[in-house]
Amino acid sequence: MKQVCVFCGSSFGARAAYKKAAQSMGTTIAQRGLGLVYGGGNVGLMGVVADAVLNNGGQVIGVMPEMLAAKELFHQGLTQLHIVSSMHERKALMASLSDAFIAMPGGYGTFEEFCEILTWTQLGLHQKPSGLLNIEGYYNPLIQLFDRATTEGFVRPDHRSLVLEATEPEVLLDLLTDYCPTTIEKWIRQDSES
Repeated sequence: MKQVCVFCGSSFGARAAYKKAAQSMGTTIAQRGLGLVYGGGNVGLMGVVADAVLNNGGQVIGVMPEMLAAKELFHQGLTQLHIVSSMHERKALMASLSDAFIAMPGGYGTFEEFCEILTWTQLGLHQKPSGLLNIEGYYNPLIQLFDRATTEGFVRPDHRSLVLEATEPEVLLDLLTDYCPTTIEKWIRQDSES
């Protein structure tokens, strides 16, 4: 694992713990000699993670669509900044540049990015690990939804295990580093009695 993609909020959120976790995540990424791939912003938790990596001597690659770059939301101190034409192109490039994916607290964009990359794993488009940094129980409802989807037969147990979880950056990075991909068939088959 060389590069970690972090999805997180463009806001700081309501709790100081979110910013503290973003600083810790960035510091830990840099201290482990890993690079950061992220959305390229200089605002919210995105900016905090990027600054922490850079302040600790790490490399940061940002990927931002033109529409956001035009609003001057991009971080000007990055190692590399890719300006792309669309959100779709942004996600594809971030995925290709990254060896693992982390979702920290964030909003709709963070949820969507994490779930899409997870779906790509489920479909066999890549075998890269994905994890939730669950600060102060932020992702408990999402984890419960994943569990419910499994119980109700919409997500196979093998696919549910694709979502790694931790409350500390160091532990989550260990889980991502130790991840061993397995080939899992995506499709849930109908019971013969249905």
